[in-house]
Amino acid sequence: MERDMNVSSTSSVVHWLASLTLTLLGSVHPMPVTIDPVCTADTTAKYSLTFTGMWSQTSFPKQYPIYRPPAQWSPLIGVTHSSDYHIWQRNEFASNGVREFSEKGEAWTLMKEVEAAGERIQSVYGLFSAPALVGGTGQMTSEFEVFARHSFLSFIVRIVPSPDWFLGVDSFDLCEGDQWKESVTLELYPYDAGTDSGFTFSSPNFETIPQDKVTQITSSSPSHPANSFYYPRLKNLPPMGKVTLTKTKNNQIFSIPMEPTQFNQTGNEIGNEIEDSLINSTPLDCEVSAWSPWGLCKGKCGDSGVRHRTRYIHLQPANNGVVCPPLEEENKCIPDNCL
Repeated sequence: MERDMNVSSTSSVVHWLASLTLTLLGSVHPMPVTIDPVCTADTTAKYSLTFTGMWSQTSFPKQYPIYRPPAQWSPLIGVTHSSDYHIWQRNEFASNGVREFSEKGEAWTLMKEVEAAGERIQSVYGLFSAPALVGGTGQMTSEFEVFARHSFLSFIVRIVPSPDWFLGVDSFDLCEGDQWKESVTLELYPYDAGTDSGFTFSSPNFETIPQDKVTQITSSSPSHPANSFYYPRLKNLPPMGKVTLTKTKNNQIFSIPMEPTQFNQTGNEIGNEIEDSLINSTPLDCEVSAWSPWGLCKGKCGDSGVRHRTRYIHLQPANNGVVCPPLEEENKCIPDNCL
């Protein structure tokens, strides 16, 4: 499977997504619905969504991808829906659509699954996207609409490169009683889709058989020193991103972002550079190999000799992490072949 993917949305996908969204919206409005008693808001609400990538070499220094490809984010795929639908769910198996998206960034199967749920059980109200983000830090934006019967938001965005890792939100309710929330910011942490067993950002394909459930990645899980997120000194990982949801005054039906321009792909129009104060500095300790076997004991006959052993650096320290220990050691011995 080729990891060096092009994360930009194609025009055909975007236009198909726009058509699908209008179809879903149109199919929901004329249908008689029973208002969920949890949400009794009598109007629709429109929100702006801003995804902020916070994946930097300062916050995640271990194996940070510099090239082929460098750290970046796929397009964001979002859904507004009722409480009985999940695009993905922690501790449950990922669908085929989530598998393809989290492994390869391909969204067709995922969007077909969303479309089918909207047509079959009327659980989906709208489908929207935000353009890919070229770089680990920066912002992408989109808009969406919710109403009482479909007051929940879910989305997924792939970590690129990665085996099957993503950030996302599952079933966040924007309604409280009869009121819509005005503004919400959520910190985002990485998840493993459970379909590929790679340990590092640039791991080759290694299918997980049998498939695992979706799990949150932490500083100690998976508990393996080779894992890109393994930071045993940390109790919790820093957030890898955040999303800000802001209720807008304009309640017109939203429009799908069309073919991304170079400006909105890189985030230059909305501020691609994230302030350093928003990026956590994660200490990365030096990692060294095991000691080599002791060398020959060398010395003069009748005197004690000296032997040496060495080790090498696996991982250089960063961000005030623990410095590397000595790489060579010697001790006294009885010469093997005295001179």
